[in-house]
Amino acid sequence: MAATLMYSAPIFVYLISFALGLEKSTTPKWVAIAMVMVGIVLLTGVYETGESGVTLLGVGAGLLAGVSYAGFIFGFKYASRYGSPRAILTIAFTVLVTVLYWPVGGKQISAVFGTSSWPLFVLLGILGAGISFVVYVNGLDDTPPAVASIVALIEPVTAALFGVLMLSESLEGPQLLGMGLILITVTGLSLSSGDG
Repeated sequence: MAATLMYSAPIFVYLISFALGLEKSTTPKWVAIAMVMVGIVLLTGVYETGESGVTLLGVGAGLLAGVSYAGFIFGFKYASRYGSPRAILTIAFTVLVTVLYWPVGGKQISAVFGTSSWPLFVLLGILGAGISFVVYVNGLDDTPPAVASIVALIEPVTAALFGVLMLSESLEGPQLLGMGLILITVTGLSLSSGDG
């Protein structure tokens, strides 16, 4: 539930964009939001979650993740007026490491480097967060917040494909339909934002 609600960020971004006059509320944009959310629900399979799988903590964490992501997008757009993407990324990363150090603790962090798997942690960080985040931040500089939030929803599609290719997972019909909805919507929004 929390993972699915995390992808509610485009709704928050659109609502804020509409309220601030940064985006015009149009029927195609609302249809895009609906299509992507249906795609996310189908891809994650949250509709199969029983009552026991829905907790206040899970719902709260998911919505807070969506709001936090929306805050990041608007914060970055505002900060980019005053500095380079590289400087903003460095500051954001430093703050993140500082904030996360307290709950994790130095012992757990240093334990990572004592395992034989530490190169995989580094590779995951470089590929999964480093390179992709730099590319995303550079793209965000020239993209309206609402479009960026929807385009970022390609992530669950790539995660699902990674699971199929690397972890021998399989996808069922509803998940494939969800992926298709997300890809069609993201592609359509990308093309329409390039036109105007």
